[in-house]
Amino acid sequence: MRFDSHIERVLTAATHLVNRLTAGFDGGQPVPAPSGAALREAVAAALAFDGRPHTVRTADARTIAGVIPDVRAVFEAASHEETARAADLTNTLLHRTGARPRLNPDPDGSWHLHFHGPSDELGPGWAAGIAAGLAMALGVDEIGRLGVCSADRCDRVYVDTSRNGTRRFCSTRCQNRVKAATHRARQK
Repeated sequence: MRFDSHIERVLTAATHLVNRLTAGFDGGQPVPAPSGAALREAVAAALAFDGRPHTVRTADARTIAGVIPDVRAVFEAASHEETARAADLTNTLLHRTGARPRLNPDPDGSWHLHFHGPSDELGPGWAAGIAAGLAMALGVDEIGRLGVCSADRCDRVYVDTSRNGTRRFCSTRCQNRVKAATHRARQK
């Protein structure tokens, strides 16, 4: 499944933000939630996935960090096939972020549906865009494309853009850890 480029971009941002801003485990290692200057840096790093540098103010970092627990909850509900819960959480996010649709032109002259927040500041804009991206994924019945890593001691999230929709891990590293553990168990 390939989401359109804008939806894929905001869902990618959502995964990077959830994975960088929430405490838990990544590949078997504990990960703390950042705070203070580290929060601004983590948000900037998460949004730099597309090569665009972002100057993140403290207020923007806090706005984004404020919605991330609910974004994580949507991924968790999706990974447990709890569609109604994921939809309820997403609807709450849409309301809370004030997501509003807008048709924006692309350089090639085509138009794409984008969602903006109540202001054009970075924090409200990304928060609203992520809420809308989740809504678009759920609204086209692609809830199964949102997941939480199934490797032991890893709770990082991912968006499955593969053709067959069978992704189970956040990274090749976690997939390899599981394969190696399975291999060692068979050798015993």
